[in-house]
Amino acid sequence: MRIRNLHPWNVTVKEAKEIQLNLSKRINLENHIREIRYIAGCDVSFDKETSYAAISIHDYKTLELVEEQSAKDRIRFPYIAGLLTFREGPVLLKALSKIKRIPDIFIFDGQGIAHPLNMGIATHMGLLLNKPTIGCAKSLLYGSYQEPANEFGSYSRIKDEEGKTIGVALRTRENVKPVFVSCGFKVDLEASVYIILSCTDRYRLPEVMRSAHHLSQKVKKDDTLKR
Repeated sequence: MRIRNLHPWNVTVKEAKEIQLNLSKRINLENHIREIRYIAGCDVSFDKETSYAAISIHDYKTLELVEEQSAKDRIRFPYIAGLLTFREGPVLLKALSKIKRIPDIFIFDGQGIAHPLNMGIATHMGLLLNKPTIGCAKSLLYGSYQEPANEFGSYSRIKDEEGKTIGVALRTRENVKPVFVSCGFKVDLEASVYIILSCTDRYRLPEVMRSAHHLSQKVKKDDTLKR
């Protein structure tokens, strides 16, 4: 698939923050989704100095797995909260460059605009792919929220320091912690919540995310066994 070259990756922490600030001016949260045929989950695992990316593409209506792609790369950027894309982005792009079925929407394990600069990994990658993206994180990076009701589909709004809504804490199963959903790119919050719920069945995380995580773990395990 086509990937836009919007900035270099071999950058300092200061340069990474400047890139985020510049990209944040290009965020588009209007809903560009008309029909969803394929949906992709994207995940990255790590082992010492190596990162492993996995893309799991599913039929949206049936959630049947239709394609998997993976890649590995040397880790080139340290773990710094808020700068996740500079650590995971390069290996994700390697895996994404291989896919044959182009998904209509991508779900990333991380934040969208629920980020100090509105530039979580889902938003950043959405700009690079020029495709609708959603962030679905297991923990909160930025903002505050009230605990949602303990029933499937209940949610409460995540708000920034100025009281602006930047996402939701969404209950995908009773008696389990919520996931944190925020718009990435070219999709609004209402559609983001609907899509996450429609891909979630028996577990806390959407099936496409679980599938991508299992693949990234498998690729990592297979690679380490070869060493």
